[in-house]
Amino acid sequence: MAQASEIKASARPRSGTGGAREARREGRVPAVIYGDAKQPENVVVDFHDLVLLIGKGKFLATVFDLNVDGKKSRVIPREVQVDPVKDLPMHVDFQRIGASGRIRVNVPVRFINEALSPGLKRGGVLNIVRHEVEVMAPADAIPERFEFNLDGLDIGRSIHISAVKMPEGVHPTIQNRDFTVATIAGHRVEEEVKPEAAVVAEGDAAAAGAAEGAAPAAGAGDAKAAGGKEAAAPGKTPAGKDAAKPAAKPAEKGKK
Repeated sequence: MAQASEIKASARPRSGTGGAREARREGRVPAVIYGDAKQPENVVVDFHDLVLLIGKGKFLATVFDLNVDGKKSRVIPREVQVDPVKDLPMHVDFQRIGASGRIRVNVPVRFINEALSPGLKRGGVLNIVRHEVEVMAPADAIPERFEFNLDGLDIGRSIHISAVKMPEGVHPTIQNRDFTVATIAGHRVEEEVKPEAAVVAEGDAAAAGAAEGAAPAAGAGDAKAAGGKEAAAPGKTPAGKDAAKPAAKPAEKGKK
């Protein structure tokens, strides 16, 4: 459960942009306290103390005792405005919490026993739908986190909010459905063709194309040769006759 830590603050006499700039020049961060049916208060907190608290994590889900010049108020941070370039805090909004107040807060989620999930062992991927769950909780009983057990979950399974047991007095702000917190999806691997394999494939395709083109050409040559032989056949001398032998001369008349 969340434990209240103390933050020291001082009243800020000047409000508005001018007072905020003056506070930042002095190494402090302007802030405002509101809620619990009381008037808002303008305060300042130490810059370094605030940076350390934010760096611990879960700053917006932690209850603090804000000590303003000796007067303590139970508060929870609602918003931190940061410098868009330096990413440093420039302003903080604190909401007062009554003694028996209930607040709306985002609680982070955590997944355990990933090694016992058959789906993750087979190459599945944990697809987190919600990294935080918004709940209504008593101010003094805010859960630190919600743990979801992945033991025995295979690919295609979904983890719903009903899989975790809420502490007493805590319930999700979404109550009309058992919403999904995460799923175990299959890992799709698309094999990429290596450059060498692509070159070999292209060479094989070119060789196959050349072979297909050569086959008709060879057939045409054979047909041409056969046609030449058939054309030459009518001019051949019949077998057994000598075409080169000259004709017999006629007998000379008047010879005795």
